[in-house]
Amino acid sequence: MKNIINSIYQNQSIIYKVFLFVIVVFSIVYFFPNGGQFKYEFQKGKPWQYKNLFAPFDFAIKKNTEELEVEKSTLIKKSNIYFVVNPKVAFEVAQKFERLFNQKITESGFELNYETAIYKKTATDFIHHVYKKGFVDVSQKEVLNPEKIVLLKNQQELIKTTYATLITPQEILPLINNVLKDQVSFAYKNLITNVLAEVLEPNLFYDDEYTQKEINEKLELLTYTKGKVAAKELIIARGDIVEGKKLEVLNSLKQEYESQIWTKKNYRWILTGYVILVSLAMGMLMLFLYLDRIEIFENNTKVTFIFLNVLLMVFLETLVIKHFSDYLYVVPVCILPIVFKTFFDSRLAMFAYSLMIIMLGFVVPNSFEYIYLQIIAGFATILTVSEIHKRGNLFISIIKITLVYMLTYLAFYIIHEGGVHQIKSNYFILFALNGVLSFLSVFLIWLYEKLFGLVSDITLLELSNTNSLLLRELNEKAPGTFQHSMQVANLAEAAANEINANVMLVRTGALYHDIGKILNPFYFTENQSTSVNPHHELSPKDSATIIIGHTLEGIELAKKYRLPDRVIDFIRTHHGTSLVYYFYKKELETNPEGVNKDDFRYPGPLPFSKETCILMMCDAAEAASKSLQEPTATAIDELIERIIEKQKAEGQFLNANITLKEIESVKKVIKKKLKNIYHVRIEYPE
Repeated sequence: MKNIINSIYQNQSIIYKVFLFVIVVFSIVYFFPNGGQFKYEFQKGKPWQYKNLFAPFDFAIKKNTEELEVEKSTLIKKSNIYFVVNPKVAFEVAQKFERLFNQKITESGFELNYETAIYKKTATDFIHHVYKKGFVDVSQKEVLNPEKIVLLKNQQELIKTTYATLITPQEILPLINNVLKDQVSFAYKNLITNVLAEVLEPNLFYDDEYTQKEINEKLELLTYTKGKVAAKELIIARGDIVEGKKLEVLNSLKQEYESQIWTKKNYRWILTGYVILVSLAMGMLMLFLYLDRIEIFENNTKVTFIFLNVLLMVFLETLVIKHFSDYLYVVPVCILPIVFKTFFDSRLAMFAYSLMIIMLGFVVPNSFEYIYLQIIAGFATILTVSEIHKRGNLFISIIKITLVYMLTYLAFYIIHEGGVHQIKSNYFILFALNGVLSFLSVFLIWLYEKLFGLVSDITLLELSNTNSLLLRELNEKAPGTFQHSMQVANLAEAAANEINANVMLVRTGALYHDIGKILNPFYFTENQSTSVNPHHELSPKDSATIIIGHTLEGIELAKKYRLPDRVIDFIRTHHGTSLVYYFYKKELETNPEGVNKDDFRYPGPLPFSKETCILMMCDAAEAASKSLQEPTATAIDELIERIIEKQKAEGQFLNANITLKEIESVKKVIKKKLKNIYHVRIEYPE
């Protein structure tokens, strides 16, 4: 039992990766839609590339979406439109008119006589005429079918009519003027018109409940098929063009096949197939990390980050496929390569992204088009997105990616339709939305930094600001060290540019590599402004302990200020396992027999990347250059050669992926930069 526990403890990293792999694979398969896959790929306008296809079973030919929409629209337009009649309105309006008419006549100074009685009778007859025809409460544009109007009287009596026989709010005023112009004198005309306009109100009201009920009854009678294909009937022959009825039959067979194959009998087999395919894809990603990115493979946090991001994108895309399939291209899957390139590198980003798109090809409609379009967009992302810490770079890159989406879609449409005369603009809107949503990558990068402790160039840019809290403290307490760090950062930045290393990372690491000197600044020569040297009061061994201690103290200080691990790595490794040679030699002079070299050696570890190697070389070179009495070009060349060759001889670069050619390139840059710093200026006259 104890051996088993020990074995688990020793292999916990591998066990965790296996557990993560299984969880992600089964989660992806779970998210996939419950449906089998049609075993033939076909496209409209392309030849059928397989052998003659015969119907494997009887199935119906399904109407396409456009046909169903046309039929639905026709049925709706042919449905009756119901209005409810309110019989009380006519009586109430007549009473209101008589009362208001008498009041207005009196207020206007006219007399209630025989003439006004005739006018009132004319207006009353007009009111009865209006309500006999029907005064409707809606305009014609709101009526679905103006030729089929049904009036409901007392919820029982049905009166069929047309919209043209009814009176609308727009028609009422012209109708009043037309009736009164020959029957009422000019003096009374405006008064009666105003009264009628004020009292008249609709007596027919649109009944949505009855109308929708009839529409739903008609839609229930709608058929979704338009024919039948018998078993063993030839569907399409090899070489035939996939178009017209053949395309409709193939689409119907595909739908029928995918719905019939996913049965309880076949469920386990299909599920097994999906598990195998997804396992192969995710296995290739794990193998890639193991063979080409071993430092990432050994970091469980980074492996978790990569797998969970792939899972998240698959989940989002399959969610849209299930519920909002028309918005498939809105999902900003290009966020994945943006995020991976920010935290890792282009090759890993493209590899992981391609595998994810291939997996999604199992479940998306028109899988070839989808895979081609997304892969091209992914390449565009990898090639265009860079230095997202610079304002505008990401914006310009996403515009380019969106244009690639649009051009690729346009090309496919031209191939399928033979032109652009009926192209759908809504796809271009979807691609534009995709581009807008891609800006979420900035938020995700910030979130992932907090959750997984990763570092992006955006964070490095913030840390490299010399007004940051820790660098400001370094400048105040150890100004000489601060100036040394600035010089080293400039050297390291130039060297990193020369060999295509991470410039932002190495510059930031250089600025912080000596922050441990804040605690004992006067024990380091660059901070000694007077002739007093505290090392004169100490033994060489004690002095070496203080000098060596600045790396460990720097690590503790960096953790206190929550610097990222990638920056702390520069503090750990910038001296490697080298000796504090000056105090070692002093100890040899006084105690040649009893010197323990390890007491004067930095604890390491050795640099393990190009960037940490660059810092080691630049740090040693810049510090040593200060000791030159006459910094001539020859003296600088000899000094740099001696220092870096000694580092090579001590094996300080063995753990890093830096080549001899790159080391030589770094040496040339350091020499050139130091010569520029120490070049002799002309003497100005007094």
